[in-house]
Amino acid sequence: MGSFSIWHWAIVAVIVLLLFGGRGKLSGLMGDAAKGVKAFKDGLKDTDDDKPRDERAGALPRTDAEKEDLKS
Repeated sequence: MGSFSIWHWAIVAVIVLLLFGGRGKLSGLMGDAAKGVKAFKDGLKDTDDDKPRDERAGALPRTDAEKEDLKS
């Protein structure tokens, strides 16, 4: 296996400190990541319930009267 240089040990020490050092740094990072994912998913949800009927995505006219309203 050989001996490790000082740089190998320094990198290992930094990784260990980042993962386990301090008060829950890893759990804090994971919590922040989870909040970001949740905010992203909430942003993707596009509910049409809160929009007026004529601004809804994909709302096509179904009757001749609705078609005439769109022409004017």
